[in-house]
Amino acid sequence: MQDIIAQRVEAVRQWLNVQQLDAIIIPHEDEFLGEYVPAHNERLHWLTGFTGSAGAAVITHDKAAIFVDGRYTVQVTNEVPNDLFEYRHLVTEPVLEWVKECVGKQAKVAIDPRMHSGAWLNQAQSKLAASHQLVILSENPVDTLWQERPQPIISTMRLMPESSVGQSSESKRQTIANQLVKESIDSAVLTSLDSIAWILNIRGGDVSRLPVLLSHAIIHNDATLEFFIESSRLAQGFVEHVGPGVSVFEPSELECRLNRLEHKRVLLDANNSNAWFSLTLQNAGAEIIAQPDPCQLPKAAKNATEVSGMKACHIRDGAAMTKFLCWLDGEVAAGRFHNEAVISDTLHAFRQQDSSLMDLSFDTISAAGTNAAMCHYNHENQPAPGKLPNHSLYLVDSGGQYLDGTTDITRTVAIGQPTQEMINQFTLVLKGHIALAKARFPKGTTGPQLDALARQFLWAEGFDYDHGTGHGVGHFLNVHEGPQSISKRQNTVALMPGMVLSNEPGYYRADGFGIRIENLELVVEHETQGDFSVLGFESLTRCPIDKRNINVDMLTNAELEWLNDYHQKVWNDVSPLVAGQDKTWLQQATSPLHHE
Repeated sequence: MQDIIAQRVEAVRQWLNVQQLDAIIIPHEDEFLGEYVPAHNERLHWLTGFTGSAGAAVITHDKAAIFVDGRYTVQVTNEVPNDLFEYRHLVTEPVLEWVKECVGKQAKVAIDPRMHSGAWLNQAQSKLAASHQLVILSENPVDTLWQERPQPIISTMRLMPESSVGQSSESKRQTIANQLVKESIDSAVLTSLDSIAWILNIRGGDVSRLPVLLSHAIIHNDATLEFFIESSRLAQGFVEHVGPGVSVFEPSELECRLNRLEHKRVLLDANNSNAWFSLTLQNAGAEIIAQPDPCQLPKAAKNATEVSGMKACHIRDGAAMTKFLCWLDGEVAAGRFHNEAVISDTLHAFRQQDSSLMDLSFDTISAAGTNAAMCHYNHENQPAPGKLPNHSLYLVDSGGQYLDGTTDITRTVAIGQPTQEMINQFTLVLKGHIALAKARFPKGTTGPQLDALARQFLWAEGFDYDHGTGHGVGHFLNVHEGPQSISKRQNTVALMPGMVLSNEPGYYRADGFGIRIENLELVVEHETQGDFSVLGFESLTRCPIDKRNINVDMLTNAELEWLNDYHQKVWNDVSPLVAGQDKTWLQQATSPLHHE
């Protein structure tokens, strides 16, 4: 593989010579800027061999560097040849800073604007304008050089009935149009695949783990919408399904339709759209209104039908998790310590017993022993999957895409007898999880204002975790959904009833063990005795938290009451769906804990 990568790097360098360019930046992103990239758009992987979900490479005539974040600092050394690429940290040694220092002054640095967000291009132009020439490409060299490129997945379009999503496409379009009229905006370009799926009430499978279709859309303030997708892909009954006002165009017609927005006020989300859109609109003479995707907030605040679906799929997902955890305990008790791949595949098989499962919601994190100390570990990127060590912890972070909702759950499981340190750290994480789950807060509260609740007990002992506490989750859509989040990072979006977020504090001891406890939480409204109502969370996830990992003496009476109440809900909802040994296991796993 190293020889192949060396040939590809050399081919890019020859292309630089022919084009009289000095460097090119190749990011992991594709033109849709989604969290996951389909195989036929994995340009960074083709060039470098890197399989991670975030990164970038820079190729010059005599240097090459690959940039990854803290999740992949070990993985990159296993996948990318160090005699071809320097390893750099994406956050502490940003791509643009490296270019400024390592690529000669006034050098011509090429980018494909479809692979970078509009916000990134603005930053690049600002940083490099005085020292380098940024060259905007009309054709990506990787697309020209990539032989035997995989064919795109052409999935079947699924029409989601109003009974499943709670609101017609026509009604959604009118809601967005009213918002545009209110702000004197003529049109909005929709580039986020989940926004397009949401507003048209359609789903697909063009991208692994995401029930979306590779497409674009433009919505106008009269509620009409232009949908850019191959007409051959339209499901039977599509026209009747979406209602009047939707016109379908071939993807090749997108630029022409954008050019028709001359002198129009056009909303474009610079963070979620690639820079080609902003350049095209600017050249067309449109006035770009830089605002967030108008579908984000109404999509995030689930309606009653979507909430009902999310609750239902979490109960069925809890039954699959129960069967899986019962199986795992039985295997360990029998002395069969499987590897991470076997365990992950077994969990998938239990979920597949539900006919409404369409896909996993992300690649399962199946992490045994010390591997769990890497919070985004992926056994499929390792030379060989790890095997369960006895007297340790096993962390499994997984989820499903069901027809009625999306799940995401992490459980940390005792394998044999965990050490007292493991138990104490698990309990600190659990206390933070409970504190956030029990939170009550006024309307207008943002996620970062709640983040410390989950970290406080770890902080008190001098510990922390290097990831966010909570991300938004879609309804049979993206498992990572904005704009809401709970983290240290600034976010001004207030939490609203109907939003779904994860609650996932953790602890990671390098080369030791990892712990994470994750439930999905629904934002709900609570009546009070005061002058106004407050918001809080309702746990959607239905799966036991491993009591063997808990130091009961570290829990307050209120925390213990929450845990026992949660486990009673798990028993009430899941026990009717399991039988025999699984039901016996569940009964034991959800039985109350008490202070001695």
